[in-house]
Amino acid sequence: MAESECQGQHVFEKLRNPYGVIKNVIAVMSGKGGVGKSSVTALLAAGLTEKGLKVGVLDADITGPSIPKLFGVKGRVATNGNIILPQTSVKGTKLMSINFLLEKEDEPVIWRGPLLGGVIKQFFEEVDWGDLDYLVVDLPPGTGDVPLTVMQSLPLSGLVVVTSPQQLVTLIVKKAIHMAEQMQIPILGLIENMSYFECPDCKRRTEIFGKSTTAEVAQNAGIALLGRLPIMSEVAQLSDEGRIEAVNDICLGFFDGIVEELLKSPQFQIKK
Repeated sequence: MAESECQGQHVFEKLRNPYGVIKNVIAVMSGKGGVGKSSVTALLAAGLTEKGLKVGVLDADITGPSIPKLFGVKGRVATNGNIILPQTSVKGTKLMSINFLLEKEDEPVIWRGPLLGGVIKQFFEEVDWGDLDYLVVDLPPGTGDVPLTVMQSLPLSGLVVVTSPQQLVTLIVKKAIHMAEQMQIPILGLIENMSYFECPDCKRRTEIFGKSTTAEVAQNAGIALLGRLPIMSEVAQLSDEGRIEAVNDICLGFFDGIVEELLKSPQFQIKK
C-alpha cells in the first residue's frame, strides 16, 4: 500500500451514528477468503450477546454477504423515512446486510469500489442501531477498498484477524496485520479457525491443514492469540441451518474462551 494512501486516513472524519451510543466497533478481517471469517464474526456477536451485552453486526461483505444466512434471518428491513431499521436475530443481536435490501437474496451485487464504500457508510450512519456495547463489522477478505473504507471512516476500537493453519494463509494474514498497523488500528488478536479435528471417540487430535504457526506469527507481531477453533461438524450444520447462535448451547463452551479473552482487552470500557 502506498504511503500516501495510508496517510490519507488523517483527512477522514470518523462517521457518527445519530441514533444512539455505540461504545465499541470491532472489525473482523482475514487476509483471504475461506477461513471462516463470517462464522467467527457471527460467533463473536452471539457470544457477546450471551454475556448480556447489546450487540449489532454490520455485514460489510457486500458482494458475498453471509450474516443473514448464519443467523437464519430473511426479509427486507423496515424504514422510517430515511432511517433504516435493522433486523433482529432470535437472541436479540441487531443485523444489517445488503441482502436485507435486495428483492432476492441470491441476486448478485456487481458494484465498483466507490459504491461499496458508500453503502458501508450508509449502514453505519443511517441505520438506527440504538445504544450498543459492541458493533461487530464483518469485512470482506483481503485488503481492498471496503476494508480501507472501514478503517478510514468507522470509529474502530480494534481489529480481530481470522486465519487458518496453512502456511499460505499465514503469509497472507501478515499483509492484513501490516495494513492495520499502517492505518494505526489496534489489533485485538488472532483467531485460528479449523485448527484441528478431534475424534469424538478416541479424542485424538489431527491437524488436517498441517502444523500451526499462528502462535509464532502472533508472538512475532506482538499481538494476542485469542484462541484456536477445531473443525466440528455440529458447527457447520448449525451454520447451514441458520442457527449459529445455538453453537454454545450444543457445543458447550466452543467460543466462550475467545469472548473472555477479548473482553480482557484494555480497549474496552463496558458499563453494565
